[in-house]
Amino acid sequence: MDYQTPKPRKSMHAQIVQELGMHIVSGRFKPEEKLPLESTLCEEYKVSRPVLREATRVLSAKGLVYSKPRVGTVVRPRAEWHLLDPDVLFWLMQTTPHSEFFNTLAGVRRILEPEIAAMAATTATDADVAVIEEAYLRMEAARTNKERVQPDLDFHRAIADATHNDLLAYMCKMLSLPLRESITVTDQRPNTPQLSLPRHKAILTAIKNRDALGARHASLVQLEDTRVALDTVMNVLTPL
Repeated sequence: MDYQTPKPRKSMHAQIVQELGMHIVSGRFKPEEKLPLESTLCEEYKVSRPVLREATRVLSAKGLVYSKPRVGTVVRPRAEWHLLDPDVLFWLMQTTPHSEFFNTLAGVRRILEPEIAAMAATTATDADVAVIEEAYLRMEAARTNKERVQPDLDFHRAIADATHNDLLAYMCKMLSLPLRESITVTDQRPNTPQLSLPRHKAILTAIKNRDALGARHASLVQLEDTRVALDTVMNVLTPL
């Protein structure tokens, strides 16, 4: 079930999960703080206790809360949250200042992506390279920034898949949502295709040439360009 953006008239279960999740992640309900009493929440949402308890079980599965007999439902410490859960990531994106969230994402990408590109240069099959190149060509052919987002995501996903390391591929898949948001923001920079496409092509070329060092360097250059693009756009969106 999608708890990120419940549709109008969707089940109250999904709405409760989304609203309580947002309240927890935003800090409205702090770690080790009890959620309001069941009776209070049931009255607020006009639902039965079984519906509320099912929503609480979902939040518990995401590492956000735990239940204690004769105490109630308590918010877990932030270190125990399942931050790669797509819903938790979405709630973080919605409740964290963009500049702060993107700085966190940039740190993760800087650790992962250059090494993934280097690994892919040594492990990619010809078929893997073809998939990476096909995604790049779709980026190149895109007529608008909006059309370019999905091929860009596919490009990075294909490189991760080309490592043939299931754990790395899974981690990259879990980061697709914030990466999509990051690409959407950076694409607002003027002349994005002219600046971004050559850097992506350099990664592709290094992987095609089985050049691990070159792939790592090209990825670092592309990430530095992403940082500059984010700074440029965020400065426009939030002027001093």
